[in-house]
Amino acid sequence: MERQTRRAALGVIAVVTWVPLALLADRGATMAAQRLIGLATWALLLLALWKSSPLLRTQILLVVAFATVVEYLFAGHFGVYVYRLENVPWFVPPGHGLIYFGAYSLGLLLKSREKFWTFFLVGILALWVLWGLLLSPQFDVLGAFWFINLLIFLKWGPSRPTYLGAIVVVSWLEIVGTSIGTWKWMEYDTIKEWVAQGNPPSGAAGGYGWFDLFALLLAPLLLRQVRKLRTRDRLRSEL
Repeated sequence: MERQTRRAALGVIAVVTWVPLALLADRGATMAAQRLIGLATWALLLLALWKSSPLLRTQILLVVAFATVVEYLFAGHFGVYVYRLENVPWFVPPGHGLIYFGAYSLGLLLKSREKFWTFFLVGILALWVLWGLLLSPQFDVLGAFWFINLLIFLKWGPSRPTYLGAIVVVSWLEIVGTSIGTWKWMEYDTIKEWVAQGNPPSGAAGGYGWFDLFALLLAPLLLRQVRKLRTRDRLRSEL
């Protein structure tokens, strides 16, 4: 247990440290430099995958795949939020994997006092949501919607500690990224043009509940299929 706790703490430190370093390095970077940051982010993600269990490794890769589709659809195509160079930077897909890994790792650390951290973190996030609805210069309906999603996942979802970790890690990512101009959320969504969005939306962590659900549903099925294929290949080689 002590070893698991130490590994989880190192995972959280690595993620929350790398996020501002990578985003600050991207500030004013050329496309070529941005790609180097992306390669470094992939290297850190591969290290996290190497240290993870097969199930968690599969979940992280599924989150990367799902998040990449979301990024190219909502940022690259619809422009709901826009990156500095109006592209999807190379560090974004592996970055989603690291954020999920960081949320999962922090969730392990918070699990022993889950009830306390639930009330504390949800309370802080609720204040942010109210600020976005009542005081923010950029009215934030989307953040409130995602916050409701988060509450539903915390009540009935399968990974409550991970959702708590996501409140911290995803909020940290969004605050740092938007404050230094790596990306910017439009005042209204560009699909229907009636949903007001904060910059960033307050309850963005709720979106990772959907990433987690997608990964949890598919990961065991993929692992089972891989085992079947390996068993079939081994039997064929023995004939």
